[in-house]
Amino acid sequence: MAQNKKKKSEFAKLPTEDKILTGAGYALLAAFCLAIIIPMVYIILASFIDPVTLQNQGLTFDFSKWTLTAYQRVLSNSQIWIGFKNALLYSVLFTIISLVVTLLAAYPMSRDDFKGKGFFNLLFMITMFFGGGLIPTYLLISKLHMLDSMWAVILPPAFGVYNMIVARTYYQGIPRDLQEAAEIDGANEMVYFFRVLLPVCTPIIATIAMWNFVGMWNSYFDAMIYLNSASKQPLQLVLRSILIQSQPEPGMVADTQSTAQRAQLAELLKYATIIISSIPLLIMYPFFQRYFDSGIMAGAVKG
Repeated sequence: MAQNKKKKSEFAKLPTEDKILTGAGYALLAAFCLAIIIPMVYIILASFIDPVTLQNQGLTFDFSKWTLTAYQRVLSNSQIWIGFKNALLYSVLFTIISLVVTLLAAYPMSRDDFKGKGFFNLLFMITMFFGGGLIPTYLLISKLHMLDSMWAVILPPAFGVYNMIVARTYYQGIPRDLQEAAEIDGANEMVYFFRVLLPVCTPIIATIAMWNFVGMWNSYFDAMIYLNSASKQPLQLVLRSILIQSQPEPGMVADTQSTAQRAQLAELLKYATIIISSIPLLIMYPFFQRYFDSGIMAGAVKG
């Protein structure tokens, strides 16, 4: 209570212009939060409502009109589980490989005594603005015999230049005294990197890991281009057929004869699949949240 009064008194002391600017900022923040929360609440509620009721009446809190049909059909479909398993496997492998490559590349780039630092920095920066294009990349993947392989999805994007820059900046913020103390104790570069430096870089490691996992979990384009076998396709391709192409898996609507009922059920399945596909990210984020803010701020690119 005393803290609230203190905040109010501090706000009251502000000039009129600052009050208007602060109020406008809070209003924009509230609008932004509502723009995120309202669609999420709608999708969650709509996934439980009978499709006929949802189409005719919209959202309702009459629980007699609620149903678990969408979740039962989605969870009983084998392709959903195959896609879920593949997406989880690809995301975990990609996160591990990308972390190893990015952290190892960022360390020499953070050292002032690294010869060729300017050349490699320029080389990395060029790749952020210019790429070979889809057709040359496809031909390269084909020549490497990685078509219809999970490595075609995991390996090409494993090194992220932006993540490397963030990690490099975080390394540069570590006091030089830490390395000097390690060298006095007889530690070489490898020992210092793995046993001294990395343990104090937990925030940036957790931040980059979350970026990588979420990025791969939400990615579908590379899988759509390079993967042909249904047994290797991630969940995102299944969601794409349901959400964008409005083509749910045949087993989900096989027992529905009416075209109108199939369309209504397909609409309901969209909401259920969105919720199911978001569960891993919702579970993961609370564990990384405490590292996220400090990792972002400490690893931010300096001007």
